[in-house]
Amino acid sequence: MDTSELNRFVVILIYGSLVLLSLLKLSNPLKVNRKANFWFGIFLFLWSSFWLDETLSLVLRSEIQIRSIFMVQFVQFLTPVIFYFSVLFYTNPSFKFKLSDVKYFILPFIFLSILFLQRKKTLESDSAFFEFLEIIYISLILIQTLFYTGLSYFTIRKHQKKIQQFSANTEGINLNWLEYIILIIFVINIIYIIYNLSYDSTSLNFFINAAFLLVIYFVAFYSLKQKEIYPVEERQREELISIDENAETEGVKKKLISDDELLKLKNQLETLMDIEKPYLDSELNLIRLSELLSISTHHLSYVINTGFQKNFFQYVNEYRIEHAKKLLKDSSKNKLSILGIAYESGFNSKTSFNTTFKKLTNQTPSEFKK
Repeated sequence: MDTSELNRFVVILIYGSLVLLSLLKLSNPLKVNRKANFWFGIFLFLWSSFWLDETLSLVLRSEIQIRSIFMVQFVQFLTPVIFYFSVLFYTNPSFKFKLSDVKYFILPFIFLSILFLQRKKTLESDSAFFEFLEIIYISLILIQTLFYTGLSYFTIRKHQKKIQQFSANTEGINLNWLEYIILIIFVINIIYIIYNLSYDSTSLNFFINAAFLLVIYFVAFYSLKQKEIYPVEERQREELISIDENAETEGVKKKLISDDELLKLKNQLETLMDIEKPYLDSELNLIRLSELLSISTHHLSYVINTGFQKNFFQYVNEYRIEHAKKLLKDSSKNKLSILGIAYESGFNSKTSFNTTFKKLTNQTPSEFKK
C-alpha cells in the first residue's frame, strides 16, 4: 500500500472517528457534564467537516468541493467559538447566555459579510478588491483562532485555580486535556490557511493526517473518561461555583466572621483533622468537610483561606503528605507499595501523590523513603 492509499485510509478514519465521537458526546450515555458535552459534540462535528471534501471525494470517486460553499466556510469558522462555549460549560455548568453574549458573534458576522462580498466580487471579476477581501478573510480566521483559543486557555486556568478552593483531588476535574485541544485548534487553523494559500486545500498530506488521527484518539480517550466536575445537586453546585478562586488572597478584604469566631473555628477544624482524619477520604471536598464541622462552605473556605493562608487543596494535602511520611518511615508498612501508601493517605492516584509530595518536600516518595 503506497502513501496515497494510506492517506485515503487515514482520512476516512479521521472523519468517521470524529463523527462517531461527536455522536457519543451529543448522546452523552454517562449523563455527565450535559451542556458541556452537547457543545463539545457540536465542536467535534464541525471539526470533522475539515475532512469532508476528501471523504466525499473518496466515496463518490469524483472531486468534491463542499468547503467552497460559503455557508460551509462560515460554519467551519465557528469551530473555535463552539469550542469556547464547551469550555464555558465545563468550567461553569450553570452558565446562561445573556444578551451581552452577542459579542461572541461579532467576528462570525464580519466573516459572513466578507464571504458574501467575496461571492459578489467573484461574479463581477474585480480581482483587486477580491485579493483585498482574501487578505481580510485569512486575517479574520487567524484573529478568531487566536482570540478564542486564548480565551479558552485563560478560562481553563481560572477553573484550575477555582477547583483548588473546594477539592483536594483535582486530577480528574482539572481539564488538562482541554489545554492540549486549544493548541490543536490553533495548529489546525494555521495548516488550513497555509494550504489555502500555497497548496491544494482539499488534501492534507499523509503525515499531517496521521498526526491528526492520533490527536483525535487522544481527545476521544480523555473526553469520554471526563467525570462530572461539579456536584449534580443544584444547591451544592451553585455554592462551589460562587466561591472566588482568589479567595485566599482576597479573604482579608471580605470579612465574613469576627476574629474571635475565626479563631474558634480554626481550633475546631484542627481538632477535627487531628482526631477524625477526614483527609484520608479520597473523595473529601469542601462540602463534606463543612458538613462535618456544621458550618457553611463559604465560612469554611474563609477559615482556611484567611486563618491558614491556604486554599482547600493545599490545606488538606499537607495533612495527607504528613500522614504519608509517617507511613514511609514506619518499618511495619514496608510491604506497602508507593501506590498503596498513596491510597492509604487519601490520594486517588500515584501521579497526584508523587506531584504533591515532590512539591511539598522537594523529594519524591521513593527518595524520602531511602
